[in-house]
Amino acid sequence: MGNVSRRFSTLQCKEVINICDGNRLGYVRDLEVDTVNGKIVAIIVPAAGKLFGLFGRNEDYVIPWDHIEQIGDDVILVNTHLDKVTRPRPKKDFF
Repeated sequence: MGNVSRRFSTLQCKEVINICDGNRLGYVRDLEVDTVNGKIVAIIVPAAGKLFGLFGRNEDYVIPWDHIEQIGDDVILVNTHLDKVTRPRPKKDFF
């Protein structure tokens, strides 16, 4: 996949597109990291909500790093089946 030493902020600016079905999934929100080995395990993209991405689904796409086909200037191309990488978003404690 070429040079993968990139800053997280540059990944957040790239749209994630699934080449299986051509769907635009959104933008990288977070990374899952193996802290023992210091490697990125997955990128995390919020699933689209029903209304402006604010209300509706409370899920994330957790796309394994090895499902990334290419990281370009503007997009990240992934090859994955969304039903296998969808996870409920962890609930946040407010108090």
